[in-house]
Amino acid sequence: MNIKLNISTKVAHLISIFSAFIILLFFAYKAVIAYLIHRELYGGGIDILVLLRSSIAGMMFLLILLFIQFMKINDLKSQRTILIGIFIGWTSVFITLLIIKLSSIYFIVLTGMSSLVILITLFSLVDQIKEQKNTLTDKEVYLLQKLAKKK
Repeated sequence: MNIKLNISTKVAHLISIFSAFIILLFFAYKAVIAYLIHRELYGGGIDILVLLRSSIAGMMFLLILLFIQFMKINDLKSQRTILIGIFIGWTSVFITLLIIKLSSIYFIVLTGMSSLVILITLFSLVDQIKEQKNTLTDKEVYLLQKLAKKK
């Protein structure tokens, strides 16, 4: 596909980091509020609701760390594979939210926009990979020049 809109893979990762951070903040806030309410009502301990919300916040934190590590990878084919996985993840969350909880419109929009940006990035990345196949690297040019001088 010939897409005029080129979005860098780093921008796609930053948008995923932003989305995961918003979800992390929401569930961490909900977990703290649920813990405070449970402590006031029952005098201590931890409720399953607090545990689930803090687990989701913890998973989002780990995802943010993964996205930061993924930004360091420069190989286009590896970036494409990673972005396909991230796209599947955000799209599955988007569709699940549409089916299960239509009232959480903010999360639906957030995950939908993340999926859309990653999809556009994937299309532009395919074009970049095709262009990269047709060009020689600096090392290949150097080796060809050395080979030409030997003859």
